[in-house]
Amino acid sequence: MSNNVYKTKLKKDDHVVVIAGREKGKSGRILRIDLKNGRVLVEGVNMVKKAVRKKNQNDRGGIMDIEAALHISNVQLVTKSGKPTRVTYKIEGDKKVRVSAKTGEAL
Repeated sequence: MSNNVYKTKLKKDDHVVVIAGREKGKSGRILRIDLKNGRVLVEGVNMVKKAVRKKNQNDRGGIMDIEAALHISNVQLVTKSGKPTRVTYKIEGDKKVRVSAKTGEAL
């Protein structure tokens, strides 16, 4: 286990597509980013079964489907047109804006 922090240009609520692994081709919205471990949680991707205990009397326990984390290198940002792209930065005026490396459109 290394103690370095991963650097990324992705943010929470970005729309990403999985580019490697058994979930390749699936897409979703980023729910959480863990920079310490270099992992992302993507909505509806990499679903696993988990046994959940009842918390109170009205709650349902049992086996539930939840999202498991993917490595940050296995996802790529998607443009509005639906194509995966790398991210670069461009300075417009006094603001730093994320830009698609392929098309040049702002993200």
